[in-house]
Amino acid sequence: MTEREPVERSTRQLIEDGRARQQALAGVDTVLEQVRGTATDNHQSVRVTVDGRGRLVELWLRQDAVRWGADQLGRLIVLVAEAAMDQATQAAYNRLAPVLGDGLTYAIEQLSGRPAPARRDTGGITAEEFQRRRDERLRRADGEVSRRGPVVDDGFDPDDPLSFDLSTLRSDR
Repeated sequence: MTEREPVERSTRQLIEDGRARQQALAGVDTVLEQVRGTATDNHQSVRVTVDGRGRLVELWLRQDAVRWGADQLGRLIVLVAEAAMDQATQAAYNRLAPVLGDGLTYAIEQLSGRPAPARRDTGGITAEEFQRRRDERLRRADGEVSRRGPVVDDGFDPDDPLSFDLSTLRSDR
């Protein structure tokens, strides 16, 4: 016989949770449009900003960027845009997960085809450690004061090793 675990919340609480998630799902488009990711190459020749959907918001080229040549400059723009997109994607998931829950956020990752950059290669940390780090970042982003003062949520994820390629890119920090 199968053991059943009692539900610790009332039906009213479950309905309220369901409605909150339904409203949050309706707001996913708004979150994706509001979230931004920005990356710059190491030489500060190219800066790209994208929104959570990957739409180009800003492309800035330093005047002497043409020295790279058309092919190399094109590749550099693509690499910087990918780093910006990773940053925007992670920022969007960081904003959605507390509202939708990890299960529904993971389902969105699977449906969108863009997994959270922090999930790609966590450097061998456990799921629990990943969750702890994310919770800590979100608490700081909610206005708690860190050792260096108040933290502003700019979407930068220090635990995401793939948010930019250290050999060719740097974040806007």
